[in-house]
Amino acid sequence: MTTMNAAEEIALRGLLGTLNEDLGTALGRGWERAMWAAPRHRFLPDTIWLGDDLEACSRGTAPETWLRAAYADAPVVTQINDGEDPGKGERWPSCSASAPSIVLRMLDMLNLLPQHRVLEIGTGTGWNAGLLAHGLGNELVTTMEVDPALSMQAAVNLKNVRLDPHVVSGDGSAGYPPGAPYDRIISTCSVRSVPPAWVAQTEPGGVILTPWESPWFCYGLLRLEVSHERNAWGRFHPHSSFMLMRNQRTDLRIYRDVVRDEHVPRESQTRLSPWAVTGDDWAAQFALGLQLRDVWRTWHNNPGVDGVASRLWLATTDGTSWAAVDWDGHTHERFTVWEHGPRVLWREVEAAYDWWSHVGSPGPERFGMTVTPDGKHTAWLGSLDHPVPALG
Repeated sequence: MTTMNAAEEIALRGLLGTLNEDLGTALGRGWERAMWAAPRHRFLPDTIWLGDDLEACSRGTAPETWLRAAYADAPVVTQINDGEDPGKGERWPSCSASAPSIVLRMLDMLNLLPQHRVLEIGTGTGWNAGLLAHGLGNELVTTMEVDPALSMQAAVNLKNVRLDPHVVSGDGSAGYPPGAPYDRIISTCSVRSVPPAWVAQTEPGGVILTPWESPWFCYGLLRLEVSHERNAWGRFHPHSSFMLMRNQRTDLRIYRDVVRDEHVPRESQTRLSPWAVTGDDWAAQFALGLQLRDVWRTWHNNPGVDGVASRLWLATTDGTSWAAVDWDGHTHERFTVWEHGPRVLWREVEAAYDWWSHVGSPGPERFGMTVTPDGKHTAWLGSLDHPVPALG
C-alpha cells in the first residue's frame, strides 16, 4: 500500500464508504485494493479548480479544501484552457479527474478478465490507468493522452506509486496499432462518433466503452461489442458527462461564426417551449441529440432586444443554418421563431420532439448504436430494426 498520512487515510476510507452507497453494491475487493495502491490524491496537481467559476485551489495554501476535493465523489478540474494561462479571460475546463463512482462504474462495465489487454484513451492524471494496471498488470495496459504535458505528468504520477503501464503521447482517435488487438478499449473523453480505428483494433468479441456526446447534449455511456465482421453494436447507458475528445470539438460563436448582418430570417410561431428541449428532461435532450446530429444550441438571456427576455439559439455545426426562439418574459404558450439558411432548424426540433414523445419518451437506456467498419453510425430504439430518424 502507498504510504499515506492519517488525514489521507481517513479521507480515502470515507470515499470508499460513499462509493458503496452510491454504487448500490459493495465495491469489489480488487478495486478497493487498487484504490489503496493508487490513491486519488497522488494523481492530482497541486493546483485544482473548483466550482462553477473555476476558482484555483492550491494544496499549499488550502490543504484541507484540496484534500476534501480529492476524496469527494465528484469530478475535479485539473487543467483549464488546455494548459494556457487565461489571464483575466474566460476560464474553461480542459482536463479533469472523473468522479470516482463513474470511474468504478465504467471499470465494472468492462467485465475484465485477468488476461485482457486494455487500451485507455485519455490518460489525464493517470489515475484510471493506475487502477487498471494494478488490477491487470502493467504489461496489459496502454494509455494514450493527446496533451504531451499531461502525458508526461501522468507517467510520473504512476511511477510515484510504483505502477508502470505503457503511457503514449498521441492522438487517441487513431488508437495505438503497435499494441493491437485489444480486448477492451475504454475512453475517458466523450465522442460524437466512434473512431473507426477503435473498432479495427478491437479483438472480435471485445468491448469498446466510451462516453457519448452530441452537439445538442453531452450525456450517456455507449458500450459496444465488436463482431468478427468488424461491426460494433451495443446500447447506451445513463450516467456521465465527459469532456469532448479534442479533435472533435466545435468552436462556434453565434455572432462571430453564424449570424451575419445581411441575413434576413423567416419569422414564425411555435407552441413547443424551448425549455422542453433544453431543460431538466435529460431523456428528451439525449433523444434529440441522436436525431439532430449536427445541431448545436446555446441560451442568451437578456439579449438586449425589445420584448425578448431570453433567446434560444440553434445552429448547424457548419454555421450554414440557424434559428432563434424568443420568450417575451410572460407567456409560455407561444414563442416567436426566427430562422435562416437552407434548413428549417426549429421545425426539425419539433419533429424530433414529436417522434420521441410518440414512441413513449424513452430514456437513454432504450437506445443503441451500430458502427460499421467504414465509420457509419446508426442509432436505434429497442432493437436494430427500429432505427432512430436522422433529421437534416
